[in-house]
Amino acid sequence: MTAHRSLGLVALVVREYDEALDFFVGKLGFSVVEDTYIPEQDKRWVVIRPAAAGASAGAHLLLARASTPEQAARIGDQTGGRVFLFLFTDNLARDHQHFTQQGVVFVREPQVQPHGTVAVFEDLYGNAWDLIEPNAANCSWGG
Repeated sequence: MTAHRSLGLVALVVREYDEALDFFVGKLGFSVVEDTYIPEQDKRWVVIRPAAAGASAGAHLLLARASTPEQAARIGDQTGGRVFLFLFTDNLARDHQHFTQQGVVFVREPQVQPHGTVAVFEDLYGNAWDLIEPNAANCSWGG
């Protein structure tokens, strides 16, 4: 029996929904897939994705507002300082320039690697992201 599975959502712990939306939608150009208030839990179900991605293209982000002190302590450090998320692009130079103009902080400028051209930026909380333009010849898992 063959099963079809895919990674659908990745939860990103945030301080507040609207500040996270300002960054991801306003600066990175993501699109809001869903933003629904759940009154019985006093939270929102906020799902975003890179704007050019189709509804089924890759995982989406669930912006999860921290609701306990333990969760709040993890904001910006969900991986102990390692790169947390990988954003694929078809034109790194274009996106690097646009993100820089939007005030996004790059902690490593673009470098050519065997799997593609890579730059590392931080989101508004300090989580590290790889911005990658995959090299199709050497990257079987990218974009």
